[in-house]
Amino acid sequence: MSHCLVDAGSQTISIDQIIIILLGALAGGFVNGLTGFGTGITAMGLWLYTISPPVAASLVIICSVVSQLQTLPMIWPTIEWRRLLPFVVPGLIGVPIGTMLLSQIDPRIFKFGVGLFLVSYATYALARKVQMRGAFGGRVADGAVGFGGGVLGGLAGFSGPLLIVWTDIRGYTKEYRRSVLQTFNLSILTTALISHAYSGLLTQQVGLATIAALPGTVCGAWLGAMVYERLGDRGFQQIVMAFLFLSGVMLIWTSR
Repeated sequence: MSHCLVDAGSQTISIDQIIIILLGALAGGFVNGLTGFGTGITAMGLWLYTISPPVAASLVIICSVVSQLQTLPMIWPTIEWRRLLPFVVPGLIGVPIGTMLLSQIDPRIFKFGVGLFLVSYATYALARKVQMRGAFGGRVADGAVGFGGGVLGGLAGFSGPLLIVWTDIRGYTKEYRRSVLQTFNLSILTTALISHAYSGLLTQQVGLATIAALPGTVCGAWLGAMVYERLGDRGFQQIVMAFLFLSGVMLIWTSR
């Protein structure tokens, strides 16, 4: 039997759990540093093997916020707040709705649905020959996407997938796309973290898991940011879509 780091009634975390949490945090931090999103859809599948869904959801949010803050200076000059607010404001409204849904959603159905969506879109995006340049829907459509991202952010820290697809449809450049994704995610996930705290979800188990995860998160984000600086627009788009595809496959696999 694995030794427990802490034993406080049912609040325990074992050495095996620490290793799995650390590996998930390293992978999630790297992807977040590389793309500006992705801690949840990278680490959640691994973490759910060893910690409960509510603990994993809170841990995703905490590690995401840490990664976002760590790489924020890199994208700060490209942020255009006027164009970003139509995403952020509706997204903030969606966060508490997602948090309330946390205890109502079957995690297997949720993972399968998100995974199927990611696989389908990423397959299309990787197969197409010409980059999309859509401007339809204007700020109303931007707001609807932002609201959906906020709900998913409050639910499981998955604030990124809808914005990833939408910025791809819009045909944004690498720098502007990264600034939209990262600033939106940081705004939504910080609010989600406050919402989780208010709802009593930041338990002792979450605290222990966070201590185990933070070294991996920080190191992974640093490595990911180094790779990002060396990518062009096309390379960045392909990496993002390949990552979405693999994340979707993982979510579908772990939903069985």
